[in-house]
Amino acid sequence: MTHAAVTGWGKCLPPAVLANADLAQILDTSDEWITTRTGIRERRISHVGLGELAHVAARRALAAAALDPAAVELIVFGTTTFEDQAPNQASLLQKQLGARHAASMDVNTACTSFLYAWSTANALIRTGVVRNALVVGGEVISRFMDWSNRNVAVLFGDGCAAIVLEADQSETGLLAEQLGCDVEARDALVIEGMGARYADFERALGVTNWIFDGQEIFKRAVAGMAQAGAAVLAKQGVAAADIGLVVPHQANLRIIEAVAKKLDAPMDRVMLTVQRYGNMSAATVPVALVEALEEGRVRPGSLLLMPAFGAGLTWCAHLARWGERVTALGHSDSELPPCSSSALDLVRELVKRREAARPATAAALANGCCA
Repeated sequence: MTHAAVTGWGKCLPPAVLANADLAQILDTSDEWITTRTGIRERRISHVGLGELAHVAARRALAAAALDPAAVELIVFGTTTFEDQAPNQASLLQKQLGARHAASMDVNTACTSFLYAWSTANALIRTGVVRNALVVGGEVISRFMDWSNRNVAVLFGDGCAAIVLEADQSETGLLAEQLGCDVEARDALVIEGMGARYADFERALGVTNWIFDGQEIFKRAVAGMAQAGAAVLAKQGVAAADIGLVVPHQANLRIIEAVAKKLDAPMDRVMLTVQRYGNMSAATVPVALVEALEEGRVRPGSLLLMPAFGAGLTWCAHLARWGERVTALGHSDSELPPCSSSALDLVRELVKRREAARPATAAALANGCCA
């Protein structure tokens, strides 16, 4: 039976670090307020677009697998903050890599996008449609953030990571998946300003208003992630004690702790990056996975449990068995261009652009552009 083994991995995090103390200069908040509620101490702000982050992460993942870009057969890009809706984000990465023989698609299920993308690529490999795939999870959320909204501005950051999947006859890679969507709570997390329904200039595209019901999201996220995690363990007849490492979506430390408790997973077997990077949406699980490998926390043949949730409210859990190799076959010298601005300066520039867009929107309405 064909499986889809993870043979390469790589990440790319922008260098500019936005600490809680920096946010306190533009918001009514403090390091204590943010840390006690979320566990987040800092996050990254990108000085480049999503395409550049993805290119570096993908080059590193392909080098780790010793796979030539020309041999890539499929690229699946999980993201919500794509640079263009048409053409898709994956096709830009294909062009950057020179992966001329690949098929390319995007998957948007918000914070679960990477894991849903992994499921997609896994199915296409296991059914023989392709022999390998590059799976990416990345976001540049900072450019869509409402930086005046303390409830969301403190939570999110930018980043990207990628894995390479290749057909393998051993029982490795994804063993079980549980996907779903708690649609009754769809309106608990809405980013107004992203999507075609704002093309009438009622709200400028990219000038966002975040609807974020934190209590409702917390309750449903914990339930969804825990139930999905228990379901995939049951499918494989695996006990919580058999899990080598839990690599959850990194939205909020309290959510992670609550899910771990429900799954009977001790926190010393839970990978945490939320304190360093905040919620990177689709990038959180792959970045955490890459860092777990770098820190030696993924052992050959070990079982990994990856639960997640996102806007929609989508939820999922994936159970994977790691292969025998936990070190990269090669390394890439790809790097981002230097960043000469601080993270706070980057945010202030984003706020400036946002405010500049408001008069243009008002003028368009006054001139009857939508009549």
